[in-house]
Amino acid sequence: MLRDTWLIFKRDWTLSMRNPAWVMIGIMQPVLYLVLFGPLMEKVVGSTPGFPPGSSWTILTPALIVQLALFSSSFAGFSLLMDYRSGVLERLRVTPASRGGLLLGKVANNVIQAIIQAILITVLAYVAFGLDAPVGGVLLSLVIVALVAATLASASYAVALTLKSEQAFPALLNAVLMPVLLLSGILLPITSILAPDWLYTISRINPFTHVVDAERAAFRGDLTMDALMTGSIVLVVMTVLAVFWGTRVFQKENA
Repeated sequence: MLRDTWLIFKRDWTLSMRNPAWVMIGIMQPVLYLVLFGPLMEKVVGSTPGFPPGSSWTILTPALIVQLALFSSSFAGFSLLMDYRSGVLERLRVTPASRGGLLLGKVANNVIQAIIQAILITVLAYVAFGLDAPVGGVLLSLVIVALVAATLASASYAVALTLKSEQAFPALLNAVLMPVLLLSGILLPITSILAPDWLYTISRINPFTHVVDAERAAFRGDLTMDALMTGSIVLVVMTVLAVFWGTRVFQKENA
């Protein structure tokens, strides 16, 4: 399976490198939030109670990195739909390649892309806005980004292969991603002080809220078990379930 994973990753990575504009296009929205929203948040953090510990940049930057992985990986299924329509998936189906390798190779490509984009956003925050985050925390945050990308890419491939519709797929993604984004506290932290009780309760049900909390804890150098445990457990469970789901869908499709 490792060999098959490598071959599929190499194919998808080569296709991505033929159009490297994806790097800049993918980070454009987070950069705009960083440049246009960050300075406003800098004023609010110091004067408004209820925000998480740390500066505005250690609150906003890790959240934008999660947002980047969330959206870029969620739309990964479009490439699979293109392979399906062009017959590439059909040709792969008749090969002896491992079905798990077919999925993991594609997921690995999405993970590497998300890590590269996250590094660019972090470097920009360091250079342009004076982000003060420990190196160890940043490295840990990249691991979190990798798991988020693997989770969403696996789920995206599973949904795309189930729907097989270029019209239904983006409609479903938009219906799911918008509430996930708003309830995860990416743009504005949802704390018990800032949010009404009902909104805070709903946000705690959203698993990505805990992932964002763990990412912020890593950026401010809080590597204690209390700060990271919930988000880490939730993320690992989601990753395992998403990869299992994606693999089963691939196996069913290629049966």
